[in-house]
Amino acid sequence: MTDILSVLEAAAKERVETARKVVSVDDMAKKALGMNLDTGFPFERALKAEGMSFICECKKASPSKGVIAPDFPYLQIAKEYEAAGASCISVLTEPTRFLGEDRYLKEIAETVSIPCIRKDFVVDEYMVYEAKVLGASAVLLICAILEPWQLKKYIDLCHRLGMSALVEAHDRSEVEMALEAGARVIGVNNRNLRDFTVDIGNSIALRPSVPDNVVFVAESGIKTSEDIRRLREAGVDAVLIGETFMRSPDKKKVLDELRDGS
Repeated sequence: MTDILSVLEAAAKERVETARKVVSVDDMAKKALGMNLDTGFPFERALKAEGMSFICECKKASPSKGVIAPDFPYLQIAKEYEAAGASCISVLTEPTRFLGEDRYLKEIAETVSIPCIRKDFVVDEYMVYEAKVLGASAVLLICAILEPWQLKKYIDLCHRLGMSALVEAHDRSEVEMALEAGARVIGVNNRNLRDFTVDIGNSIALRPSVPDNVVFVAESGIKTSEDIRRLREAGVDAVLIGETFMRSPDKKKVLDELRDGS
């Protein structure tokens, strides 16, 4: 079986190499550091609100499902999420398998007032600076593709830039890696990114491994109000949901139905 995560990691490294030839890392850093750094970390604030917080995803395609939204009016989708009461918006910028684009994030962040997270496969500090310049309030960092020193470096850089890091883990050892690196927000992916099998019980099983002062996010495979109820009872603070919303023409109705479980 093809290791999808390794393929995405390699593609991300190629993208960074190409991007550096257009805008150097020094110039990208200068742009990022010249922006507002005293943000108050709106992504974390939104996830700490009372009740279950919902991170709603703008995603055109995925490696496991192919094209999910052939018509992809991403600004309209983002506005619908905000109007429906989403806490945050996750924007895919990975172009090879998720058909994302950097401009989606930039334009969405300029259009909505709720925080946006850049969801991509960050393999270099360049992508953290880039996320800031694109308007992100947070960046996804995946333990499975980073060394412990890289993870800590990128978390610290996010905090320096006034952004949050959603540190993604899939098992207990990765949760420990995230905590040791100083993660303030940990997301447990219920989808194994190496073979794309899904089990929401993964978040429930790993919740006790994360201290209460660290925001806990359950990611992937969440479809029903019963799923939300189970996660809420387990002490989950927030959920990241993509496909369930993207396949629905009435995103507010779906979000209202999911909230019934919280």
